Amino acid sequence: MLAVNGLVKRFGGFTAVSNVSFKVEKGEILGLIGPNGSGKSTIFNMLSGTLVPTAGSILFDGHEIAGHAPHRIINGGIGRTFQIPRPFHRLTLFENVALAGFYGQGRHSRKVADQAAEKALHMVGLPTDRHAPVDGLGAAGLKKLELAKALATGPKLLLADESLGGLDEHEMDQAADMLRNIRDELGITIIWVEHIMGVLMRVVDRVMVLDHGEKISEGLPAAVAADPRVIEVYLGSDSDATLAAASEARRRAGV
Repeated sequence: MLAVNGLVKRFGGFTAVSNVSFKVEKGEILGLIGPNGSGKSTIFNMLSGTLVPTAGSILFDGHEIAGHAPHRIINGGIGRTFQIPRPFHRLTLFENVALAGFYGQGRHSRKVADQAAEKALHMVGLPTDRHAPVDGLGAAGLKKLELAKALATGPKLLLADESLGGLDEHEMDQAADMLRNIRDELGITIIWVEHIMGVLMRVVDRVMVLDHGEKISEGLPAAVAADPRVIEVYLGSDSDATLAAASEARRRAGV
C-alpha cells in the first residue's frame, strides 16, 4: 500500500530525516518508535502533506504523493490523528467529526458526512448524540475524538500519532485494542507512532525504530524488542531501570 524510498528532510543545515526507506502492506499495523527528536513526527508530516520532502519518494497505492497538498493526500485515502487534540469547542462532538467527514475523500454531501460521523463515533465508543458538547471530555475522550475525526475521512491508511499520550494504563490498553479493532473490522492499514513501547509491541505486526533521523532497526516486535542497539538507543544506558523496561517490552511482545 505504501512504499517510502530514500526519504530526506532538512531544515537549513539540520537533517531531521536521513535516507529512510520502508514499506507497509495492506492490512498491516506498523509501529514506528524512537526517542524524542528521532524523526517520527517529521515522517508523519511528510506522509500527510504538512511538510514537503527534501528528497525521496512516497508511493501510495502506486501513485507518487511526495509534496502533494494535505487536502489531496487526505482525499486520496490517508487520514491522521495528532498528538495534541485541538477540537472546535464551538461545535458539538458530532459536528467536529462530521466536519472531518465532509472534508475527507472529497465529499460534498452533508448527509454522507453525517453518516460517516455517526459510524466513526460508534466505532470509538463516543456518543452519537447530535448535541453532545466537546467540553468535559477527558484525555481518553479527546484521543477517541481524534480517532473518530480521522476515521470519518474514510482512510485506507491511518497515521496514528501517539494515541496513548496522557492515558492511564487501563485507558492505554483500551486505545491499543481500539486500533487493532479498526484494522480488523474496517480493514484500515495503520502506521502507529508511539512512545509507550510495551503496549505498542503487543498490537503491531512489525516495528521500525528511528534514531537521529535514521532507521536503525526493523522487523517483528519480538526481534526488535531484543535488539541490543534498540535497547541502548531507545531505552537509554545499561541501567537497572533500562533493563527492567526492556524486559517489560519483550514480555508484552511475547518474547
